[in-house]
Parts: sequence; structure tokens; C-alpha cells
Amino acid sequence: METFIPGLIMGFREGLEAFLIISIILQYLNHIQRTELKKNVVNGAIGGVAASLLIGGMLYWISLTIQKTDEISKIWESTASLVALGLITTFIVWMIKHGQNMVNEVQDQVKRNISKAGLFSVAFIMVVREGAEIAIFTFAGQYTLVSIGVGIASAFALSILIYNALIKVNLKVLFNMTLAYLILQAGFLLGYAVHEGLSAMKDLAILDGGHFIYKKAFDLSSTLLDHKQGALGLPLYVAFGWYSRPEWIQFILQYAYTIGMFAYWKKTIQSR
Repeated sequence: METFIPGLIMGFREGLEAFLIISIILQYLNHIQRTELKKNVVNGAIGGVAASLLIGGMLYWISLTIQKTDEISKIWESTASLVALGLITTFIVWMIKHGQNMVNEVQDQVKRNISKAGLFSVAFIMVVREGAEIAIFTFAGQYTLVSIGVGIASAFALSILIYNALIKVNLKVLFNMTLAYLILQAGFLLGYAVHEGLSAMKDLAILDGGHFIYKKAFDLSSTLLDHKQGALGLPLYVAFGWYSRPEWIQFILQYAYTIGMFAYWKKTIQSR
């Protein structure tokens, strides 16, 4: 449960983004009566899925071949989390800036690339971008493949229903809710990367365990707010990336990032 719900939401969010973009492209080709180009979009999407699986397979292979001592494992997890954080932050910033006009953004790209190769490339890049983020998040966040798969499958089913106009969904509300969750999870990844990095440095004797950098901001691990077993702490950990005994540097960086991203989002909305 600790990783299933975040993994499901991550897979759903990224999958829905990719599938809806493909739907927008296909609907636009219907509108301009260029349906003969649809197969190039579909082929591009399939290529993007294949490339995403290749990226995921490479990451899985790396994780298996790395010497699995505690120290190396922690360094790998910390580094992967930071890479995922960089990618997801780029995506969050793009969504904050352009998410309100995603349909127009996609249609503009189609207009500029109205050819077989162009549409293949647009669909491929759109899908592989989301797929790469899912792959990196899967290994950085240690989400289960089952949770990611259920999320992607749910997104695919919803996208088909939307495309065929079988149901109506307020996409603005849906995307805003999932974007807010992504910001929380990105902050969690930063905190996780810092925590694992500090732990690795202690295990490798780079820093002494008594160093001031390991000082805890607070310790609620023996209360209901324990993030591993607490009745309140575990749900908070799953939903928001809560830690019950973070180092000061972990606590400051995680919540500075989270608050900063929400502030940037609010400022961007107000400036429109």
C-alpha cells in the first residue's frame, strides 16, 4: 500500500497525458479531413511505447547489475530520485505554463508538422516523454509494476471513453488535482534522495554519524504519525510523502521545493 497508490496515480497521470494528446491529434486530423495520416500517429505512439519499455528495461537491468551492497543501493536510489526529480520538475513547469491550453498547444504542433514523418515524430516524442518519466519514477520511487500498470490501463480506458464521447470529464479539474499530487510526490522524491544520500555517506564513512547534518528536525516515529506503521503517519506518507523523523536538511529541502512549486503555480495563474 505504501507504494501502490502513489504508483497507480503516477501511472494514471502520465498515461492519461499521453493518451489524451494522441486523442487530440486524431480528432484534429478528423476535423481537417486528413484521416489518412492517423496511422502515422498510431505508429508513432506505438514506437513511443516501445522506446519507453526499452528505457524501463535498461533501468531494470542497471538495478540488477549494480552491486547490491547497502551503500551502492542507496547511492543508486538517491541518484535515480534526483534524475526523476529533474525530469518531473521540467514537466510540472511545462504543465503550469501550458496545461490550460494543452489542446491548442498540441494542435499547433500538428499544424507545424503536418506530414507522415512529422506526425510520427510528434506522437513518438509525446508518448516517450511520458513513458520515460514513468520508467524513471518506477525505479526511483520503488513503485510496483502492478500499480503503474493499473494506472496506465485506467488512463487508457478513460481516454477511449472520452475520445468516443461516451462520458464527459472536466479535464481541467482532473489535471489540476493530479498536477498537485505530482508536486507533492516530486517533493517527496527530493526528500527521499537527500535521506538516502546522507545514509550512504554515513555507511561509506564519508561523514561521521554524529555530524550536525544528521540532526533530526523532529522524531515522531513512536507515535500515530510514524510514517511506516502509524495509523495517521502511513496514510500521510502514501498521500503526501510524510516522514516522521527527517533530518533538518531533508525537511527543509522537501518542503521548500513543495511550497515553492505551489507558489510558482499560483503566481502563474494570477499573471494570466
